[in-house]
Amino acid sequence: MKILCNIDIGLMKNQFVPDNFDVTVEELYELLQKNDPLLLFDLRLEYDYKNGHIAGAVHAICDAKAKETIMPKIPKNVKVVLVDIDGLIASKTAKMMRSFGLNAYYLKKGMKGWNREIVKGSPSSSINSNSLWKKIQDSKDLFLLDVRDVDEFSDFKISGSVNIPLQDIFKEENLSKIPKDKEIVTICPHGNRATVATFALARNGIKSHILVGGLAGWSQVINPVTAVEQNPKIIQVEKIGKGCLSYLLISEEQAIVIDPLFPAEKYQEIAIQNDAKIIKIIDTHQHADHLSSAWNLAKITNSTCYESGLEQWERESKFLKDDDSLEFGKAKLRVIHTPGHTPGSLSYVVDEKYVFTGDILFIESIGRPDLRDNAQEFAGELYNSLHNNLLKLPSNTIVFPAHHGISVKPENGVFFTTIEKASKHEILQLSKEEFVKKVVGMTPPRPMNYRKIIQINKGSLPFVQKDIPDLELGPNRCSIAGP
Repeated sequence: MKILCNIDIGLMKNQFVPDNFDVTVEELYELLQKNDPLLLFDLRLEYDYKNGHIAGAVHAICDAKAKETIMPKIPKNVKVVLVDIDGLIASKTAKMMRSFGLNAYYLKKGMKGWNREIVKGSPSSSINSNSLWKKIQDSKDLFLLDVRDVDEFSDFKISGSVNIPLQDIFKEENLSKIPKDKEIVTICPHGNRATVATFALARNGIKSHILVGGLAGWSQVINPVTAVEQNPKIIQVEKIGKGCLSYLLISEEQAIVIDPLFPAEKYQEIAIQNDAKIIKIIDTHQHADHLSSAWNLAKITNSTCYESGLEQWERESKFLKDDDSLEFGKAKLRVIHTPGHTPGSLSYVVDEKYVFTGDILFIESIGRPDLRDNAQEFAGELYNSLHNNLLKLPSNTIVFPAHHGISVKPENGVFFTTIEKASKHEILQLSKEEFVKKVVGMTPPRPMNYRKIIQINKGSLPFVQKDIPDLELGPNRCSIAGP
């Protein structure tokens, strides 16, 4: 939990904030014995907190971002008590929080004055994203409680989760919705609100776990599934929190990777498990919703990185164009230029049986043409790419896209379609004029951080790998129709 400790005096001018908002040891002890809504935040260093704190206190890190990200989410009708070493920082912080309408108090004399029992360690029970994914796969009896605001939840979520905003968590009608016979996991963007929610639930006798790293961490879970067993073997690698899809193809112990995601090391691990060596890495286009690990993977595996020669890059790579081909083992990959999502988007036909369409053609929809701010021109190119290139492939060609929508269900764990099925998308029944008009008129939200992600993928900006979860937080938004 993060709470702002630095006070912005300017925000408190002309606001009446009473001075008598301290609580004594006896008063706090009495509050803790009741079932009344209460939040207890310990502002000390984590070492001091773990070395001994008041039972039920949540550790709070002082952070200037908290004023914008956490404080507005704290229920205004719930009593908040702050604890520090001696009451000095807690009193100032409580006063600032009161100026924002929160019912904040502080423990008089802080922990120096606390003469009751203390507990050591961290009381919060947590679960990481990989463990949660495994429990979901194992059909464990879970209740996923998302405590973000309603608009955040409607934007993207973990499938099957239930939304009760943190501001409403103490309401009796909401508490009654939470089962006591299931394993409960609290969810928010980074785990801060989930920590508060876990304490709130504990106050009502409900045990729960915090999803460590929140949805930012969840967006990084990688799940490989074998899509095709025969030569070439095709392994679909999904980033489940984003709906991003990438592929590792193996023929005669040689492997290529299409649209690799982070962490890059995962593909090396999969290749080794399949007694294969990665020799080539390629992207279908310059991605806007997630970071490509193509260059990183090339360095790790000492292999060759290929990109579309029809996009703009600011780092070295080998380039592909229409009608080029690549070989690996006994398999052959043929390049088709399919612009429309980006000017240089490429699709890859492997052994004339499978086509990897990037963000041009999806299972349930088609790609969007507006992420480079030239929708009118790109929409026409998108129509041509779909009708004059992809849909002219044999009807039984299997389509492997770079994304799937949240409502799309896999078949035996694999996301795919065929040219025959994809050709029946409603939007593909329109004339070119109607298609362009409809597509240009669509303005779905753009991916979060998409401009920065494009610049990083292009090679214009550096990045730190630990920043990837925050950069990629949010849904993929590369389609113009469907979920």
